[in-house]
Amino acid sequence: MVTCQHTSAFFMVLGELSRLSRPCSPQDQEKPLKAGWLKRQRSIMKNWQLRWFVLRSEALYFYKDQEESKAQGCIPLQGSQVNEVSAHQDEPGRHLFEIVPGGTGEKDRSNTGHESFLLMANSQSDMEEWVRAIRRAIWAPLGGGVFGQHLQATMSYESQCGPQREVPVLVELCASFIREQGLKEEGLFRAPGQTNHVRELQDVFDRGEIPVFDSSTDVHTVASLLKLYIRELPEPDQTAFIWSWRHSVTRRTNQSQSFLENIPLVQC
Repeated sequence: MVTCQHTSAFFMVLGELSRLSRPCSPQDQEKPLKAGWLKRQRSIMKNWQLRWFVLRSEALYFYKDQEESKAQGCIPLQGSQVNEVSAHQDEPGRHLFEIVPGGTGEKDRSNTGHESFLLMANSQSDMEEWVRAIRRAIWAPLGGGVFGQHLQATMSYESQCGPQREVPVLVELCASFIREQGLKEEGLFRAPGQTNHVRELQDVFDRGEIPVFDSSTDVHTVASLLKLYIRELPEPDQTAFIWSWRHSVTRRTNQSQSFLENIPLVQC
């Protein structure tokens, strides 16, 4: 005879498993985009579980520990949105973020039947890194996620949506702005840009959008953004890109020498 208590527990487990889209089939040949420890909040009990998370292009998988080869569950990323979440005033010091299924955000939460997945990192910087990495994975198929992406993938997508270019849109915009506004700037590629603005611009490009650089834009911020993009290129793309770009700029600008003298610094 099955008691009501056992029946209730049984359906709670079923609900949890269904929510996490099991079984999972990660593409083992694909190199993980990011991996590390996070705590996840269970949907029914609302308690926290420490799990080893592995981010791949199609989903965020989690395991009991680093040695496990079979995922306990996964969170599909296609059409989802990731947001930072403010900790409750009674529980300060928690570094929370959520993945909202179906491309819905805070405004559209009532239009979806799926609950968000609440996760907790061990520090603010760790949380921000996870949020950025997951956003890139979500937006990469839509032309975003360009930071850390192979050049061939970026160029292939951009060629389908616009004219043929020798370099990605991000590089073309940054290089053009720096040539126009920064060739006489003191400390170009040496002086740091505005960290928060660099991060904002990075997020814009990773969402597949194109920002507008105008007279109010700090040239050191744009230079820092360009350095960050090249620094995060996978090898051997990084080395090949730097030499290819130097050759391209040399052919196309009369002011190339002063510009090119700074280029090796982007490798630092």
